[in-house]
Amino acid sequence: MRVVVAAALAAPAFAQPADLRAAIRNAARGDVRDFYAARGFQPLWAADGAILPQAAALVDNLATADADGLKPSSYKPHKLRDAIAAAAGGEPRAMAKAEVLLSTSLARYVRDLRKPQRGRDEMTWLDPKLKPSKLGPEAVLRSAALPQPFADYVATMGWMSPHYVRLRGLVAQAQAEGADRDTLERLQRNLDRARVLPGPWTHHVVVDASSGRLWYYQAGRQLGTMKVVVGRAETPTPMLAGMLQYAILNPYWNVPVDLAQTLVAPKVLAGRSLKAMGFEALSDWSTTPQRLPASAIDWRAVAAGTQELRLRQLPGGGNSMGRVKFMFPNDLGIYLHDTPDRHLFKPADRHFSNGCIRLEDAASLGKWLLGRSIRSAGKAPEQAVPLAVQVPVYLTYLTAMDGGGAVGFREDVYGLDR
Repeated sequence: MRVVVAAALAAPAFAQPADLRAAIRNAARGDVRDFYAARGFQPLWAADGAILPQAAALVDNLATADADGLKPSSYKPHKLRDAIAAAAGGEPRAMAKAEVLLSTSLARYVRDLRKPQRGRDEMTWLDPKLKPSKLGPEAVLRSAALPQPFADYVATMGWMSPHYVRLRGLVAQAQAEGADRDTLERLQRNLDRARVLPGPWTHHVVVDASSGRLWYYQAGRQLGTMKVVVGRAETPTPMLAGMLQYAILNPYWNVPVDLAQTLVAPKVLAGRSLKAMGFEALSDWSTTPQRLPASAIDWRAVAAGTQELRLRQLPGGGNSMGRVKFMFPNDLGIYLHDTPDRHLFKPADRHFSNGCIRLEDAASLGKWLLGRSIRSAGKAPEQAVPLAVQVPVYLTYLTAMDGGGAVGFREDVYGLDR
């Protein structure tokens, strides 16, 4: 009997699940308590009588919150470390205290990260539902409890965009290397643009008009990436956030007025046939325009810029829209589209468009968005195909990059870093 008692006293007093749940019930307050109540007061940060390693990963992030433009001291990382150390013995109340402190700290940290710093928000929100709102503790913790494994979610800061996490690492590197104030300020501007992007668990598309790349994400994974062609300095691709709602197969291309003047009119005056070039002239910009014969148009006036003309390019192999365009409602005429001009994807700098985004692999993106091939049903133009689920798309501008082990920047083509 004495041997059994001695062994029991020597064994670590690891908390039994019921004891720990009861201790969490007593320790948690407010919205944090509501989160735990909904999960039967099961711990998020503990298992098998021990605090899990992701707790240390969170504390490390809080201790380096200056890389986020935040004050580490406001999160009291030393207090969290003390609570984790005190829980090492497995005593239920100590473990519950560490558990609740960790959840409270995570909720506050995520709330602060998602909030634009110093009032900066350069994004135009086409759909107000996409704009990050003030997150309560219960919402943050609910999201954290869904992804699996939780350790990876914390280690990769899964509540933030991978673009934000990459830029945060560049900020930390620049701080460690003693970078000058201008460099740090420029990095923070990039970081602020990335902090409004969602985490990878959200079904969404990101287009970066600085690097000329597109990514799409779902269920915590990057499912694809590709090169894109974006706006020139004179016609920049704007920072927008909206909802991709439908695709148009066999699209027309509505020719911008300036290109009708400088590109098409001179060719007609030189003897080229409008029909042979695959264009048709329309009476106006309404939804039901009349077709105009080329002979009824004063091409010299169009070429001189004294008369505006609506032209559209017919569907086909040479159409500038390619086989498909993906639409999200906006007043700027910006959308994502296929292109026959494959040579434009070869240069490292791909700022060639009038603001729209030309896709290197429209077929792959279309298959993901539509759940099927983008093949059209016949040759009829402008076949509208609604997406089964609307998908958020974020157009941003991130110039900061890793320049071979050193913090660097791409050329600020749009002048937004100044």
